[in-house]
Amino acid sequence: MSWWPVIALCGSAYALKALGVVLGERLDRDVSERWSLQIVVVPVLAGLIVVQTFSSGRHYALDARAPALLVAAVLVWGKAPFVLVAVGAAGTAALLRLLG
Repeated sequence: MSWWPVIALCGSAYALKALGVVLGERLDRDVSERWSLQIVVVPVLAGLIVVQTFSSGRHYALDARAPALLVAAVLVWGKAPFVLVAVGAAGTAALLRLLG
């Protein structure tokens, strides 16, 4: 593995964060609120969850993680506490892996 791409990515991530701080101070309050990080967080996390749930390496996978995600989604929709969501999803995955 070459370290130059890693160093370049770290440098570009730092520069992007610094650019956000500099530009954030120059924009109007209304504009900066519309383009805040909160707009981006939910789609990025949803994408990560889908990729981690339905893939295994370079292949698609449908295993105990999919029903566990469904249980977690139902618990979140029902406004359950985070601890209950995590325990419910983990318990579902563990039970399904134990059975199959």
